[in-house]
Amino acid sequence: MSLELFGHPFSSYTWKALIALYENDTPFAFRTLGPDHPGNGAAFSALSPVGKFPVLVDGDRAIAEATAIIEYLDVAHPGAVRLVPDDRIAAIEVRMLDRLFDNYVMTPMQTIVGDALRPDDQRDAYGVDRARAMLDTAYAWCDRHMATRDWAAGGAFSLADCAAGPSLFYADWVHPIGDRFPAIAAYRARLLARPGIRRCVDEARPYRPLFPLGAPDRD
Repeated sequence: MSLELFGHPFSSYTWKALIALYENDTPFAFRTLGPDHPGNGAAFSALSPVGKFPVLVDGDRAIAEATAIIEYLDVAHPGAVRLVPDDRIAAIEVRMLDRLFDNYVMTPMQTIVGDALRPDDQRDAYGVDRARAMLDTAYAWCDRHMATRDWAAGGAFSLADCAAGPSLFYADWVHPIGDRFPAIAAYRARLLARPGIRRCVDEARPYRPLFPLGAPDRD
């Protein structure tokens, strides 16, 4: 039985799992979630503990959460691109950076996007201001971190870069990186040049009108 990934092409965390699959040309079937695919939704509802995607299905095993999916693929379906190093100390850095991108770039980005989806009388200006401040803090850290390296954890593309790809892609739409942080801007460009990430960008392109803040006319 082939792998199945439940998610949506415009979802940042779905991208994160897709990047890992695309990097190694791992065969899988994509099960799009949405009103046009009710059968996928019915199957998905029995798989996800809290109704969040992506979820990877491998036979009778279902793995939720993008980081866990990538860890699983690296062990159960390894490819030429090893996304978590065998060296345990090196692996700690990769996992740490994965958490940093998810928690301090992806999460504040999603806070700002989520606020834009609220009714006007339920907006949280204070929460949005805090999210933007967190992004500025994360950008400053990341700019220093990436000043002397090509990939997040050093010389090789890894789980950490799978996290950074969608995080920085959408964060730059929400809170532009601009010229303030040249090392991040260059890193983001390298990420978008990866064939797997470029494929995610292109597959998500038809859904850009759904972006509540208005997708910029670039990328």
